[in-house]
Amino acid sequence: MASITAQQGVFALPNIVNEPCRNYEPGSADRTKLQQALKEMQQEAAQGKIHVPCIVNGKPIKTSSQAKQVNPSNFEEVLCTYDEADKGLINTAIKGALEARANWERMPLNDRAAIFLKAADLLANKYRYKIMAATMLGQGKNIWQAEIDAAAESCDFLRFGIKYMHQLYSIQPPENSAGVWNRVEYRPLEGFVLAVSPFNFTAIGINLAAAPAMVGNVVIWKPSPMAVYSNYLMLQILHEAGLPAGVIQFCPGPAGEVVSTALAHREFASLHFTGSTTIFKKLWKQIADNIENYRSYPRIVGETGGKNFHFVHSSANVEHAVHQTIRAAFEYQGQKCSALSRLYVPQSMWTNGGFKQLLSEQVSKISVGPVEEFQHFCGPVIAKTAFERITSMINEAKQAGGKIVCGGTSDGTKGFFVQPTVIETDDPKSVTMVNEIFGPVLTVYPYPDDQVDQTCALVDGTTDYSLTGAIFAQDRNALIHISNLLRDASGMMYFNDKCTGAVVGQQPFGGARGSGTNDRAGSMALLLRFTSARTIKESFNEIPHYIYPSNLS
Repeated sequence: MASITAQQGVFALPNIVNEPCRNYEPGSADRTKLQQALKEMQQEAAQGKIHVPCIVNGKPIKTSSQAKQVNPSNFEEVLCTYDEADKGLINTAIKGALEARANWERMPLNDRAAIFLKAADLLANKYRYKIMAATMLGQGKNIWQAEIDAAAESCDFLRFGIKYMHQLYSIQPPENSAGVWNRVEYRPLEGFVLAVSPFNFTAIGINLAAAPAMVGNVVIWKPSPMAVYSNYLMLQILHEAGLPAGVIQFCPGPAGEVVSTALAHREFASLHFTGSTTIFKKLWKQIADNIENYRSYPRIVGETGGKNFHFVHSSANVEHAVHQTIRAAFEYQGQKCSALSRLYVPQSMWTNGGFKQLLSEQVSKISVGPVEEFQHFCGPVIAKTAFERITSMINEAKQAGGKIVCGGTSDGTKGFFVQPTVIETDDPKSVTMVNEIFGPVLTVYPYPDDQVDQTCALVDGTTDYSLTGAIFAQDRNALIHISNLLRDASGMMYFNDKCTGAVVGQQPFGGARGSGTNDRAGSMALLLRFTSARTIKESFNEIPHYIYPSNLS
């Protein structure tokens, strides 16, 4: 019989607040420590000392197949090599996870919480610079993008996840009949969760694996091949914080083999996914095809792509809208699911109101280069395939009559560098207005000043995505009117702010339509998806008879 630990108190959490972002200004201690971490990591990588094994049941596992994660700023530099899991290892990982499930589920709530809170503190302090260095060198982020992602948002997901877990567990039936006590248990799902994480946010990787684990689930984690090292470091931090072996199994490898093996297993209970819409739909169909095999109906939780917009009204502050547009479109080279891709500006403001001129002047000043050269606003795109896709779409737009306002050039001789590009089009459904690009390309449609409503209909109907959007207007009535017209066009709506940069605990993130299941990362709603409630009714009084008074004659 499993031991039961007495929980001798109702525990209050420490105060949970957002992790403060650091600025890394020249001469600061933070910058010096980060530079040192980058230098040490590059030296280790150059000497071939960084190798990432699969982690199964808490142990490093070497396999017969190895792959490389390269530095996208210099693709001749290998950041790390890593072992790839095969079908046999995935099944071993699933078996080990299911064996770990019972003890993990029974661990008292406060002890589970302490593990993730400690992990956040280790990340915020002891490992901050190392995890940032891995994110910069492996995933092409500059200092600020690595700070807000790998350091701050990762801490926020861990801490606020525990806060929301406490809130979820506290939701109990409000009424009890005389002599009755009603209560609800929030059990983990029966089986295992498959977490498939992307390259572009280290924080998303840890959240996809950690959020289900917080509420007692066991997880098979398949990281992106372009984020293996940073994700591996995150798991190491969790283990140092006390996460038991087998709760999260780390299984990099070929997506087809890893994912298909997991989805075919009878104990598959949930998919937690962030990635492309095409792949998500494919996995959904695969799950449907296997539905007869499963013990339970699997929970499918996914956040996919976007074709996000800024809608500028004639009352907007031009300078403010331009600067917010640049950040939204070109931070992290446009490789955010929330990144701005479509811009709608009144024709008069675009041509004669200074918007086009100011946007072109400022974008043309953006520097692009390796992430270890801190002055650059933009770094590389993630891989050769991304580089070729983005440059191909720019050329396709030009051939279709799009006007290159600025940018349009690229350099793939050493790293995967694409100059921030602005395209002007008179076709609101041109190729770069419709297709997801996931790169530093912004397309502008100057709309007729008197066609606000018609243009809102275009915004709403141009793509199947519904992730993020922003409205810029100083006229409050116009803001309300446009917002109502675009109510279903995005899951995240921003007024007079860029369409990127959601903060855990402030703006729960998600989108609908082709952008995902809208389960709201960074909220209690997400955790609810990984629980299976059990209602308990306990009676204290014995009944004298089975007959009800209404049965008496």
